[in-house]
Amino acid sequence: MTTFDPKDPAFIADPYPVFAQMRAEGEVHQHADFGLPVTLSHAASAAVLRHRGLGRVWSDVKPVDAFAAFNLLHRNSLLENEPPTHTRLRRLVAGAFGRGHVERLRPWVGELATRLVDDVAAGIDAEGHADLLELVAAPLPVEVIAELLGVPAADRGLLQPWSNTIVKMYEFGLPDEQRAQAEKAAGEFVAYLRELIALRRKNPGSDLVSDLVAETDADGAKLTEDELVATAVLLLMAGHEATVNVIGNGVLALMRHRDQWQRLVDDPGLLPTAVEELIRFDSPLQLFERTATTDVEIAGVTLRPGDKIAALLGAAAHDPLVFAQPEVLDIGRSPNPHLGFGAGIHYCVGAPLARIEVSATLDALTRRLPKLQLAAEPVRRAEFVIRGLSSLRLTA
Repeated sequence: MTTFDPKDPAFIADPYPVFAQMRAEGEVHQHADFGLPVTLSHAASAAVLRHRGLGRVWSDVKPVDAFAAFNLLHRNSLLENEPPTHTRLRRLVAGAFGRGHVERLRPWVGELATRLVDDVAAGIDAEGHADLLELVAAPLPVEVIAELLGVPAADRGLLQPWSNTIVKMYEFGLPDEQRAQAEKAAGEFVAYLRELIALRRKNPGSDLVSDLVAETDADGAKLTEDELVATAVLLLMAGHEATVNVIGNGVLALMRHRDQWQRLVDDPGLLPTAVEELIRFDSPLQLFERTATTDVEIAGVTLRPGDKIAALLGAAAHDPLVFAQPEVLDIGRSPNPHLGFGAGIHYCVGAPLARIEVSATLDALTRRLPKLQLAAEPVRRAEFVIRGLSSLRLTA
């Protein structure tokens, strides 16, 4: 059967034709490199994400003593726990989010996106180029999450390097040197957040960390300090990486589909559906893993307790049984049941904020730089699981 090499540059450049061929051969394939089955269809992928017999069961990275900080972040994470722990964590985090943080930030995000896009025009170099990743896509979500958490302006430059280094651990076959760097970054991030939490306990503000510290549910439960730290790190890593890559992958897609770019320039009312389509068209997260906690059957494949399976989200997003002409970029596509924010109890708690960030960026770009176009071939990152660009040079 057809398979893929997750380190093959040609596959990483465009995995979707390979996914289509694999899907035609079967909804689920055993992947030798990953050592687990992977789902290719939308139905099978959605079943993996929603089935209550499949969960996020965290196993500490070994050796445990060498990855104390990285393991701490995941043992206490909303994403890596199942009920009843997940239920308690999500109730508390959602309660803190529900204090109006997303709406509080909406106008601020719009102003930030406009300011950063104006930097693109001002930052065009002697060759007439500016890098959208460097000037907009990378700094915007960091600033937004930092504002959400109440990180002082002087410290915000620390966040992106920590996030970029830690998320490398989610790739397969990472060299030992990079694993050590990820643990070092995790340790520094944990130490920083403990200090920030201590400060907010003494001097609460209008930020999310202050609300997470104060949040108590109907049963009197509160987040532990380790859970507070893990929640803040999850919001940064998930919010930063996903938003950077939706913006980068999405603007590249629009540059290569000029009719859709012009359509958005002409009709800003398409922004909500455009955001969803860009998430679908070139998924920022390609693979999401689950572990069976009981006997489970997915598309004819039986899993026993402890068996792992992964949903290939990019493949699911191009399933022709769900998306008409999936290889066509259509910014007006509706309905658009992509799985880019997950599904089931682990659906992304930060999805509303991510949508605001991407929409604000597209709005600023189409208003300020309607003649935007590619100035050079983009540089794609070598990783498969977290799909994105390292450079996207444009000219106005």
